[in-house]
Amino acid sequence: MQLKLKLTVAAAIAAVAGVAAAQEVVKIGHVAPVSGAQAHYGKDNENGARMAIEDLNSQNPTIGGKKVKFELLAEDDAADPKQGTAAAQKLCDAKVAGVVGHLNSGTTIPAAKVYNDCGIPHVTGAATNPNLTKPGYKTTFRIIANDNALGAGLAAYAAETLKLKTVAIVDDRTAYGQGVANVFKKVAAEKGMKVVDEQFTTDKATDFMAILTAIKSKNPDAIFYGGMDPQAGPMLRQMEQLGMANVKFFGGDGVCTHEISKLAAGAKTLGNVICAEGGASLTKMPGGTAWKARYDAKYPNQFQVYSPYTYDATMLLADAMKRAGSWDPKVYIPELLKSNYKGVTANIAFEPNGEMKNPAITLYSYPDGKKTPMN
Repeated sequence: MQLKLKLTVAAAIAAVAGVAAAQEVVKIGHVAPVSGAQAHYGKDNENGARMAIEDLNSQNPTIGGKKVKFELLAEDDAADPKQGTAAAQKLCDAKVAGVVGHLNSGTTIPAAKVYNDCGIPHVTGAATNPNLTKPGYKTTFRIIANDNALGAGLAAYAAETLKLKTVAIVDDRTAYGQGVANVFKKVAAEKGMKVVDEQFTTDKATDFMAILTAIKSKNPDAIFYGGMDPQAGPMLRQMEQLGMANVKFFGGDGVCTHEISKLAAGAKTLGNVICAEGGASLTKMPGGTAWKARYDAKYPNQFQVYSPYTYDATMLLADAMKRAGSWDPKVYIPELLKSNYKGVTANIAFEPNGEMKNPAITLYSYPDGKKTPMN
């Protein structure tokens, strides 16, 4: 009897081991800043990717007839270009099948070369500098509107709808901040607005009194800030301190967060913010409302901007692998380019250079301190 029991247990262990052996692990990388001043964006992005991995695995997925389990390898780039390329190389060495990320253009652009060199596709739903796709890498994909759309949309609204005549430009000297500011400046000038001052800061600064005092002397109708919310929040507080309560404040998706309300700490100037985000507002996304309810239940009070896009980017990679019958990047990258994926954020299809076809943009303002879509 004891011998029979031992044999039964041994058979059960062997069966479990056989199932485990039959199930292949498919690794997907994710990179974002999960430390430092931009950690709230990075954690939100990572949450979106993790949610997708869990949803995929709940479907008992198969690729090419083989049972697979998806696994997320998450790295922190701290919004630093050097750390970004190191993280990219680490994921290449780990032989991930694809990467979701990065958040910042300044980290994504140098990382894109690393991914190209090791033949791994990466999909960003956050990095918006148009230069990302200019090298023509077959491994680079973007599922959000780039700065050409964001900067131009904001400039058109300022000049044509609000009839503003003068603007001061500030940027944080990052690839993202400079890129979106340059587009706004160019389109605003084309539409008859006068740029009365240009100032520069960094993505680590918190004291803007000197540059704002210089700008105040030029009496602009608006300020455009190219950068992220850890700087935009204090800037809004300091504008109020300097009596610039009537100056409109424009920014791209980097300032278009829920967090900026906290960072502005009650400054009335938050009511002057008009910002742009790639994609539709959550309520107008094909699956946005239902997805957001699931996200909030799983990650209360952590939503920022990009997690629906990192969710879609992860699902998009898996969809291309399934259609190709392989998670080998050489085999499935051509299928990724041919995607016609119905995501939470949009129907995702690509131009030959990896840019998304027909990306939407949405303008937002902050009445009563709450981020609210304007279109």
